[in-house]
Amino acid sequence: MISERTRANAERARLIYDERLRAALEDQHAGRFVAVEPESGDYFLADTFDAAAEAAQVAYPSRLPHVMRVGHAAALHMGGAWL
Repeated sequence: MISERTRANAERARLIYDERLRAALEDQHAGRFVAVEPESGDYFLADTFDAAAEAAQVAYPSRLPHVMRVGHAAALHMGGAWL
């Protein structure tokens, strides 16, 4: 379960992505990762989840970024098989 702070942070970041970034990023950066820092509205593109998160943390060490995958509903997909 995630905290209310984390949930609110993610919702603000998704709103910024939907309103300001989606159209600009999805054509040229589909499949890459974007970390959005919702207080500033700044974003950080990278080829990996970790690199996007790290870039945001370097710029804003005391803030919580939200990482998304450009053009996807989820940043990461986890799969498994029943044995």
